[in-house]
Amino acid sequence: MNVDERPLVVGESSGTGRLLLVGAPLGNVADASPRLRDTLTTADIVAAEDTRRLTRLARDLGIHIAGRIVSYFEGNEERRTPDLVDALREGASVALITDGGMPSVSDPGYRLVRAALDAGVPVTAAPGPSAVTTALAVSGLPADRFCFEGFLPRGGGARRARLRELATEPRTMVLFEAPHRVAACLADLAEAFGAERAAAVCRELTKTYEEVLRRPLAELAAWAAAAPPKGEITLVVAGAAPADRAAPPAGELRAEVARLEEGGTSRRDAIASVAQRHGLRRRDVYEIVHAPD
Repeated sequence: MNVDERPLVVGESSGTGRLLLVGAPLGNVADASPRLRDTLTTADIVAAEDTRRLTRLARDLGIHIAGRIVSYFEGNEERRTPDLVDALREGASVALITDGGMPSVSDPGYRLVRAALDAGVPVTAAPGPSAVTTALAVSGLPADRFCFEGFLPRGGGARRARLRELATEPRTMVLFEAPHRVAACLADLAEAFGAERAAAVCRELTKTYEEVLRRPLAELAAWAAAAPPKGEITLVVAGAAPADRAAPPAGELRAEVARLEEGGTSRRDAIASVAQRHGLRRRDVYEIVHAPD
């Protein structure tokens, strides 16, 4: 299975094609869906973050990729995107697959999705595994509301500044980190969020040596410093408790309630919603809203 670097043309125009984002297994090939198999075998073009991994995946799945295989990774996506969009305009079906999980989620793909949409090309997905939601689900931390921060800044100063901004985030946070930076990242997390903040290190999810450690941040930092972990890492960190979050100024609280009321929410429900969001007592928000100017 060779990578084809010729210009991306599909012959006579057959109308607008379609871009399909393919969710690849994180590690366990048994997680590949039947639709992933069908998509890879029927697409006119398969754009892969790592063509060698795609070749190995196809072999493990026992499928043959009849379409053209091209590389599409961080180093060439700016140059390759216009060619793929041209092929889509000419009627080609293009499947985009990354090393694992869903394309464009901290992986190549967003640039192509945006360009395809701007060109009026349909974009759909063959959904599959996601390290974000898998780690969140097994972390044991609240999963009803969460935010995904992707990779933090590589530099220590920039990373610590970003963590200070996140220290009062009430939702559970999911982050990616490179193995050689995990120890420093966990140490910075413990400093910014507090040593006792609950967290989980999820390593090599779905693979043979999967490991999930659920401990306070300080303990995880000490563990990583003693023996830097290997493999693909996803971090899940509990959100700030209400006591850790400073209440917004009274004017901001009144404005939030007013916006909800303008949208049709009753004042009573608006006050309750704002109080819950900021970890405040409803009575306190009520008194702020009804205080004389």
